[in-house]
Amino acid sequence: MTTVRLTVAQALVRFLAAQYTERDGERRRLVNGTFGIFGHGNVAGLGQALLQAAKTGEADMPYLLARNEQAMVHAATAYAKLTDRLSTYACTASIGPGSTNMVTGAALATVNRLPVLLLPSDVFATRAPDPVLQQLEDARAGDVSVNDAFRPVSKYFDRVWRPEQLIPAALAAMRVLADPVETGAVTLCLPQDVQAEAYDWPAEFFRERVWTVRRPEPDPAELDAALAVLRSASRPLIVAGGGVVYSRATEELRAFAAARGIPVAETHAGRGSVPWDHPQAVGALGSTGSRAANLLAAEADAVLGIGTRYTDFTTASHTVFGDAAFVNLNVAAFDAAKHSAVALVADARAGITALDRALGSSGPGEWRADPAWTARAAALAGEWQTVVDRAKRPRGDTPGADPQGRRPLPSQTEILGALNDAVDERDIVVNAAGSMPGDLQMMWRSRDPKQYHVEYGYSCMGYEIAAGLGCKLADPDRGVFVLVGDGSYLMLASEIPTLVSEGVKVVIVIVQNHGFASIGALSESLGSQRFGTAYRYRDAETGLLDGDTLPVDLAANAASLGANVLTAASTAEFKEAIATAKSALTTTVVHVETDPRSPGLPQSAWWDVPVSEVSELDSTRAAFDAYTDRKRAQRHYL
Repeated sequence: MTTVRLTVAQALVRFLAAQYTERDGERRRLVNGTFGIFGHGNVAGLGQALLQAAKTGEADMPYLLARNEQAMVHAATAYAKLTDRLSTYACTASIGPGSTNMVTGAALATVNRLPVLLLPSDVFATRAPDPVLQQLEDARAGDVSVNDAFRPVSKYFDRVWRPEQLIPAALAAMRVLADPVETGAVTLCLPQDVQAEAYDWPAEFFRERVWTVRRPEPDPAELDAALAVLRSASRPLIVAGGGVVYSRATEELRAFAAARGIPVAETHAGRGSVPWDHPQAVGALGSTGSRAANLLAAEADAVLGIGTRYTDFTTASHTVFGDAAFVNLNVAAFDAAKHSAVALVADARAGITALDRALGSSGPGEWRADPAWTARAAALAGEWQTVVDRAKRPRGDTPGADPQGRRPLPSQTEILGALNDAVDERDIVVNAAGSMPGDLQMMWRSRDPKQYHVEYGYSCMGYEIAAGLGCKLADPDRGVFVLVGDGSYLMLASEIPTLVSEGVKVVIVIVQNHGFASIGALSESLGSQRFGTAYRYRDAETGLLDGDTLPVDLAANAASLGANVLTAASTAEFKEAIATAKSALTTTVVHVETDPRSPGLPQSAWWDVPVSEVSELDSTRAAFDAYTDRKRAQRHYL
């Protein structure tokens, strides 16, 4: 047997460079490169191995220097999302705080079913220098380290205590990354002494491997059961989730919905599955959904969920659907079984094709929705677009006075509408947290299934700028527009220098409203009076953070990190700034202040956030009464 003598880190780099995925004849690198921040846990191991690979050409494994460990996982995850889970990046960090900084990113990837490979450094396997710097000692077990925190947020976890353990661990890791059902964060913990240890590796370990991304076909019995539900329905509704996009089943869905006259509502991950002006498009569903989609959900007699997890926002905390029967087409049996549905466990594209074929076309056996239902859906969708048009209308470009003596600040919906009008069809808008995901889901108009990139599975503040980097790496030909509020910006703006150093052009829109607008509004609705949600000085008289606004200059901060910065004081100025930013050659920040109390779009569904059952505050008691009333509509789907 031919062997190659390499360190564990060198072997891992060479192995990763030879891994590919393939689906429908398209082949891609499974691990396209490595993000990293080096410390004493990995600088002599993976750091040396990546340098050697770059210098000698023995392995094609590009290295990108990140500025924050959580952010580099977000960038890798966004890359995986844009490539439909066919490719990702590895992320390496040093022992202790460097590695645990990646835990939040791991949770986000796993929640959203997106592949990312994490290589956290670990303690010494020999335990010779225990406790090493940054090591957590556990008096109950000598083999525990802080990296065990990755176990519950990883789809696969292993620790390579000996060199030869890398072989089965690495192969298992690739299998999970490439599996559309099991994918998520994959963690291989690497003790720092083992990384640098040499071993005689079988040369076969480094051969090129192609991992097929499966498209499972529906089981005949499940297909028959699903067809029985659909054929008995006259008022069907499709709920399109992220699985439609990842499966690249958007064209099949659009044709199926049009031929059958079925309205299509979308989740956050499924937004763009059908163009906003498609005849059957009725907008977003759930707590931040359109009135059209939510009314139809309440009236539907059958719901065909395709590639959706049915989160609480999609179901309006189990209040949005009426007495419909459910059919769930999903590659994961876990999701297909939700809501006591008839499960159709299959790839989204394969499942839609099978349903369409079995339901017949242009003949006596053809099944379609009731034409009156199709017409009602179209009318409701048209009414909702009128609501969106009103929300986009500028209100802040006329002279007036706010408390500082300036013209009125624009509303957030004005700014989002102006950006929507300015972006090109293939451009990408990135967002994750705050009040913007709700407004975006209700009002954003896209035709391309990749334009709407809103991470709302984990809704992680700080995802946005790092994700912009990942999107641009995945598809350099698309324009990328990152939408970030001041709360998220202050949490994780670290990857602006990474964008600048890599020569990657992204437009970052900072929407500043001096606090947490989303939670402020939620707090008020729950009777908590926006407590602790504004960026203010502490008032000496009240003892609360309700004094004057803090003099935080985010535009100056962004400029100090290397970005080109433009500021806008009105919607008209914002439109001009976006036009300038689009033509810029470098990463450009557009800063605009908005009114945190400006009205958003009207909500037509609920979200279950508990209210204090007893309180000395009148506002809280009133909120609890309202909560109790809404709670009565909550149900199990049986």
